[in-house]
Amino acid sequence: MKVVLLAGGLGTRLAEETQLKPKPMVEIGGYPILWHIMNIYSHHGLNDFIICLGYKGYIIKEYFANFVQHRSDMSIDLSTGKMEYLGSRDLPSWKVTLIDTGQDTMTGGRLRRVGHLLPPGEPFCLTYGDGVADVDITELLAFHKKHGLLATLTAVQPPSRYGVTMVEGDRVKRFVEKPPGEGGRINGGFFVLDPRVIERIEGDATVWEAQPMVSLAEDGQLGAYRHNGFWHPMDTLRDKQHLEALWMERKAPWKVWQ
Repeated sequence: MKVVLLAGGLGTRLAEETQLKPKPMVEIGGYPILWHIMNIYSHHGLNDFIICLGYKGYIIKEYFANFVQHRSDMSIDLSTGKMEYLGSRDLPSWKVTLIDTGQDTMTGGRLRRVGHLLPPGEPFCLTYGDGVADVDITELLAFHKKHGLLATLTAVQPPSRYGVTMVEGDRVKRFVEKPPGEGGRINGGFFVLDPRVIERIEGDATVWEAQPMVSLAEDGQLGAYRHNGFWHPMDTLRDKQHLEALWMERKAPWKVWQ
C-alpha cells in the first residue's frame, strides 16, 4: 500500500524555520518531522512513500539522495573518485518517490498530480507533512476496510493551549493544564482513501479539505476513525519547541517504532 505525504506548503506560521527549508524538513530531535511521520507508517509495515513536493522541494530531494551516505561508513579514493560503502546504520526499507507538484498547487491539486502513481482499486494513505500522532495505522486500515467507504479521516481532539478551570463561587474546584479539546474533534489527517476520490479534484487550485471532502461527506462516503491518543501539529515555533522537548525527554508518544 502506498502512502502519499503532502510536503509542498509554505509553512508561513513557522517562518523562523521555513525561510530556509520546507516545513516537513524542520527537525525534531535532529530528524526532520517528515522522517518521524514516515517511521510511524513504517512501524505498521507501510514503506512505499510518494512525497508531494513544492516549496523548496529540492531540499527534500537532496535529503533522500544523500540518505544512505549520511548513515553509512565509507571509503573514498580521491584520486579516482571511487566510493565504497563499508556498512550502514539503521537504514529503513523505504521506497521514496519524490514528485514536484508545483510551487503554488493546493493540497487537492497535489494529490491529483500523483494520481497516476496510485494503483486503481487499491486504497492508499494520505497525510500532512507537519503533524505527528500515535495513531494505530493497522487499526485505521481495518476500520476503513470494514466500512467500505471511499474515504476515512482520523478525527482527533486538538490539544488546548491553555489550562482549564472549573469555578464554583469564588473557588476553583478543578484545574487541568492544557487538556485535549472538550469533546470536539477535528481533521487530524491520516486518511485512507480509494483512488476514485481523485475524480472529485478539479485541478491545481482545488483544496482537498474544501469541495472534495465536503462532497464526500454529503454523499455519506467519508468515515471518521476516532483517535483518542496523542496528536499534535507543528504549526508554530511554540509547537516545534513542545515536540522537541517531548523528544529530548524521551516522552514522545508518537515514537511507536524501536
